[in-house]
Order: sequence, then structure tokens, then C-alpha cells
Amino acid sequence: MNELHVINLFAGKQADGQNVVEQVRVAKTGENSYRLVKSPAFVHGLAAGDEIEYDATDNSFGLLMHSGNLCIRVFARAGMDRLRNEIVSAIEKLGGELDFGNERMLIFSIHVSCGFKQIEEILNKYVGERSQSAWFYGNVYDPEDGSTPLNWWLDLGVDE
Repeated sequence: MNELHVINLFAGKQADGQNVVEQVRVAKTGENSYRLVKSPAFVHGLAAGDEIEYDATDNSFGLLMHSGNLCIRVFARAGMDRLRNEIVSAIEKLGGELDFGNERMLIFSIHVSCGFKQIEEILNKYVGERSQSAWFYGNVYDPEDGSTPLNWWLDLGVDE
């Protein structure tokens, strides 16, 4: 049942009220359930390996199971060739992987067991004003307020 598909997931609203959807690659795991192959760039609350229940009528989803992966998003104002080379190598040494990259954005998946402190030290070393870039977690904070930790990692026995 691991046939790959592309589905559209609701990612939010534009300033003009239009829905934003993101196409994501998934493996079908049940009638309406899928496992994400890569972490999404814009959909909040998900990372590679997470299993979701998907409703194609409105592109909504419900999380069925966390994979334990963190979704990390790095955005830059200018080309990020140098930054990309530095940060990809450092993240890969921890066991993470680059899921998507272009001249202004990098999306990573890395297991939470690597530790928030270690991951954040790497990100803060390379990302910031010097490189005109910023990084964000895609599935750590409540998408409604952007600051309340979701704490799903506590169920996996991982502390912050």
C-alpha cells in the first residue's frame, strides 16, 4: 500500500482571504490516511513520516501519528549557496536530511531525539543577520499563536 501520491493540503490564508494549499508527496497507508514523504514548506504542524487523515473535499487533514521528526524551515533574502553548503553538512551529521531546497528556502527533517539544543546551536551558528536568513520550526509551536509548544515530543520521552 506504499504507493506514492501527491495531495493538496491547506496551508493557511493569503492576505486577500484566498486559501493557500501546498502539494505534498505522500504514501497511502489506508483508505484516507497517508504518510508524508518529506516535510512541507508551508503547512504547519507536520513533518516527514507523520501520518495524517486527509479530506480531499477541503484539503484539510488530521494528524494520526507523529513520526518523531522535526520540520525545520530556513528562509533567506538572497541566494543561499554558501549557507546551504554549511548547514546541510551540519544537519546531515546529526542524521537529518534536506527535503527541499531552492535559492531562498531550505526544508529539513531531523529526528527530535537529536535534541533541540544541538539542532538550535547549528541553526543559530549559520542562520541569522550575517547571511540575511531566518529559521523556524514547522511543527513545534501551535499554528494559531506561533508560541505555545505542542509538546508532542514528550510522548516520545524527549525533553526540550
